[in-house]
Amino acid sequence: MVTAIVLINVERPKLKQVIDSILETEGVTEVYAVAGEYDLVAIVRVADNTSLSKIVVDKMPHHIPGLTHAKTL
Repeated sequence: MVTAIVLINVERPKLKQVIDSILETEGVTEVYAVAGEYDLVAIVRVADNTSLSKIVVDKMPHHIPGLTHAKTL
């Protein structure tokens, strides 16, 4: 099992839609709105690094309108 923390910036008017889209992504178990440099924190739990890469490299930045930046830890 691989667990990642994803720090996310969004376009403010689309915050609710981005949260809903992230939560619909398979492997995402939690999303929190936070204050500071980032707008959201998502917890991703998947079987392996390949699955993680598909989420944070392919799905999140290209299929979620309003997501402007993400940093994976």
